[in-house]
Amino acid sequence: MSQGIEFNRLMLDMRAMQMDAMSQPKSAAVPQISGSSFSDMLGQAVNKVSDTQQASNQLASAFEIGKSGVDLTDVMISSQKASVSFQALTQVRNKLVQAYQDIMQMPV
Repeated sequence: MSQGIEFNRLMLDMRAMQMDAMSQPKSAAVPQISGSSFSDMLGQAVNKVSDTQQASNQLASAFEIGKSGVDLTDVMISSQKASVSFQALTQVRNKLVQAYQDIMQMPV
């Protein structure tokens, strides 16, 4: 259940960052360096996806060996969360690769 809370918190954080970005004035001022860079945020996202997949695998293994307190619905929900988070990460990667390719093909 904590994975759902983490996902919801991640979505809330992303929406808050979007609102902050939209509310900032569009001036020519030099942007201030924030506490975390894009690469840090991307690394954290990859780590969260990895953690979600590991937790899903552990829950599935616990169900397979018949551990008490592990419900099939929890296993399936965890598996779907891991799948959706991996697919989302894959789409982000695809967009980054496409943006890189577009930039590299620009005439100088």
